[in-house]
Amino acid sequence: MSLPTFTLGIEEEFQTIDPHTRELRSHMSKIVEGGRVTLQEQVKAEMHQAVVEVGTHICQNIDEARTDVMHLRRQVIELADNVGLKIAAAGTHPFSRWQDQPITPDARYDKIVEELQEAARSNLVFGMHVHVGIENRDIGVYMMNALRYFLPHLFALSTNSPFWEGRETGYKSFRTKVFERFPRTGIPGYYTSASDYDEFVQLLVKTGCIDDGKKIWWDLRLHPFFDTIEYRICDMMMRPDETIAVAAVMQALVAKIYKLKRQNLNFRLYRSALIKENKWRAARYGLDGNMIDFGKQEEVPTRALILELLDFIDDVLDELGSRHEVEYILKMLEMGTGADRQLAVFRETCDLTKVVDYIMSETAYGL
Repeated sequence: MSLPTFTLGIEEEFQTIDPHTRELRSHMSKIVEGGRVTLQEQVKAEMHQAVVEVGTHICQNIDEARTDVMHLRRQVIELADNVGLKIAAAGTHPFSRWQDQPITPDARYDKIVEELQEAARSNLVFGMHVHVGIENRDIGVYMMNALRYFLPHLFALSTNSPFWEGRETGYKSFRTKVFERFPRTGIPGYYTSASDYDEFVQLLVKTGCIDDGKKIWWDLRLHPFFDTIEYRICDMMMRPDETIAVAAVMQALVAKIYKLKRQNLNFRLYRSALIKENKWRAARYGLDGNMIDFGKQEEVPTRALILELLDFIDDVLDELGSRHEVEYILKMLEMGTGADRQLAVFRETCDLTKVVDYIMSETAYGL
């Protein structure tokens, strides 16, 4: 019996850069307005005016996703050039200060800033989100429970924010430490069913905590309006090849868990508190540390766990048509994450503007 079509949608948040100072610079929605004709709803402004987000169409497979991601990067780079700006892909800017960056005028953002205050104003971070289509919400909750275990592995591969406001933070992903100031973030808990999950969301709405499920900002969530499971844990990655490879692994994990369920094989579930330990290690060390193998109850090199993950999903790759894209993960293990490469440029040059130049060149890699 063949697998369902696990559709893909990929959202990427880019930095808009002043080509002279290499600081973040507001695009004042010029990029969004310029993209209305060619990209329509695929490009939009975000809370800070130095952020531009693009999103693919609903893609039937990873090849369609690659085509769309590459097209969107080319377009957003061209739109930025047209208004005298450059585009960079990383989880944080190496030295720009959030205090200097204006908020986009918008009632929704005004409300978030009013509620969350400095946590919202300082949230100048850039992520990559991937939606994978699912059959229904009960399957989605089942997926959310099982997939939580793999979030730190995916996160370690994406780490790309070692600097914050001109300082080396000691983390491979400082973006996640900034975003944790928001409520309803991090590793989700366990839910017994879609109705259990919906009751939780409805309670938050009823008690005035949120207006709707979009204000649940977990690292993995059942989307409140679409039949998708949405991965939200990753830093914005530099190369489009990295985005595609990690998205392919995310899709393959959904397919593998689905296949096991259909064979009446359950994936073992672990406490959120344990998974958070691995997430912290991924944020701090990226690929270079150890994570906990809960089955063995011992530390294992993160790279070894990622190789185990690739073995785990191997039997669904050919049916998904994603083997070639997933194999790029091996290259990522070899060349290091965006954070590793940023730090290498800084060690060599002691100049954060050179780091920004490197990020900008990698953002257009292969285009």
